[in-house]
Amino acid sequence: MKREIAETEAIKILGWLIANDELLPIFLGASGSSEADLRQGMADPAFLGSVLDFIVMDDAWIVSCCDDLGISYETPMHARQALPGGGQVHWT
Repeated sequence: MKREIAETEAIKILGWLIANDELLPIFLGASGSSEADLRQGMADPAFLGSVLDFIVMDDAWIVSCCDDLGISYETPMHARQALPGGGQVHWT
């Protein structure tokens, strides 16, 4: 996935997260982000990567997000890999 597309997908996912009254407080608490950080983060590929890192932690969150947005279940991970810090780690 190209970085521009990854950023667009991540922004969609961030919008979904912001609209999710149950999950947003969990993200804010886990990340230490404020609502102002969310607005600024839309322009920061590293922040968008952290949003995707959060969403992919739980299969139920991925399923809910992707079903609501009408995207494939693989999209968040593919987008994450295209953003800063998302390269696959090779331990060998």
